[in-house]
Amino acid sequence: MEDTKPKSTPIRFLSSLLMISLLISSSSAQNCQSTTFSGNRIYSTCTALPVLNSFLHWNYHQSNRTVDLAYRHTGVSSTNWVAWALNINGVGMAGAQALVAFQGTGGNMQAYTSSVIDTRISTLSPGNLSFNVPSISAEFVSSEIIIYATLQLPGDGTSFNQVWQIGPLSGNNPAAHNLAGANVASTGTVNFADGSVTGDGGAAITRQRNKNIHGVLNAISWGVLMPFGAIVARYLKVFKSSDPAWFYIHVACQSSAYIIGVAGWGTGLKLGEESGLDNTTHRNIGITLFCLGTLQVFALMLRPNKDNKYRMYWNFYHWGVGYAVIILTIVNIFKGFELLNPAKGWKHAYIGIIISYGAIAVLLECYTWYFVIKRKRQTPLSGDKYPYAGNGQPGQSV
Repeated sequence: MEDTKPKSTPIRFLSSLLMISLLISSSSAQNCQSTTFSGNRIYSTCTALPVLNSFLHWNYHQSNRTVDLAYRHTGVSSTNWVAWALNINGVGMAGAQALVAFQGTGGNMQAYTSSVIDTRISTLSPGNLSFNVPSISAEFVSSEIIIYATLQLPGDGTSFNQVWQIGPLSGNNPAAHNLAGANVASTGTVNFADGSVTGDGGAAITRQRNKNIHGVLNAISWGVLMPFGAIVARYLKVFKSSDPAWFYIHVACQSSAYIIGVAGWGTGLKLGEESGLDNTTHRNIGITLFCLGTLQVFALMLRPNKDNKYRMYWNFYHWGVGYAVIILTIVNIFKGFELLNPAKGWKHAYIGIIISYGAIAVLLECYTWYFVIKRKRQTPLSGDKYPYAGNGQPGQSV
């Protein structure tokens, strides 16, 4: 007798997922194979790129090592630019040799080549590539931009790193694209000879996530907690009521900043090795900060007693290294902004924090000196040479 028992829920669920996956794959393949192009262009190879609704079609001519290709980016509007590029010596946009297209003012299509030397300052302006592009054109058809081009492949290889992108227009010029999600996953490789295409989207997303973690850890530790701990130590200790609370707050802030900062420093070294940017000013300052921060930790363990004759020298050392760390930190965070190129809101937020700290420090500095001078006038015979260094009692050091 035929078994009429219904399939279990997990089996039906997996079957449904398989059917959906097959339908998506079939739809992508159909979209790729069934596309017709203007000018009776026909391409023997095509592939659906992993993200950003993009497709690559091409013919490879082994005899003269040229490629006729069509790059299609669907779901775009007249306010978007699109680009497809080969990166001969690296991955991602830095160093990419790009084909760029958009619909300019008046409805005229703009298509040109652009060499992306530095992603921090690049505006995808027209320029020659490191290899020859005999022809390039573009058209806007039914919410998609198609770039047509002929490439003279460089060297003697057929497999290259590729990257593709979409972004908004600012007037008649490409503006910065999104720096998250699919926009940082649009990388991979293409082999024009055998038609194979691989995606590196997951790795790109992981790298971007690690960069964000590195930036957040270091901004919070070195850039926020460390200056706050210094403000607490400098201005609260003059008040009797804050002793010894100010000291414990100071130690807690600086210790937490150091621990979190070491984690951020470690992720930074790893990112530098992976990207090949292992000799930058940002990295070198980061190593210097780690060394100075470690010295401060050991200095805390070797701190002389208040009545020790070397305590004054230890104070000068502690203050000097501490302020050097804060200044270098601010410089290095802005260096990090240049490398990471985050949304402007992050940079503006940190600038706001620094300005706030500066304003608070100026106000407290004025009030503290007023408080110290007033107290000194009330005790003119104390003989205290350093009234500011006390914790509420004239003549005492930290």
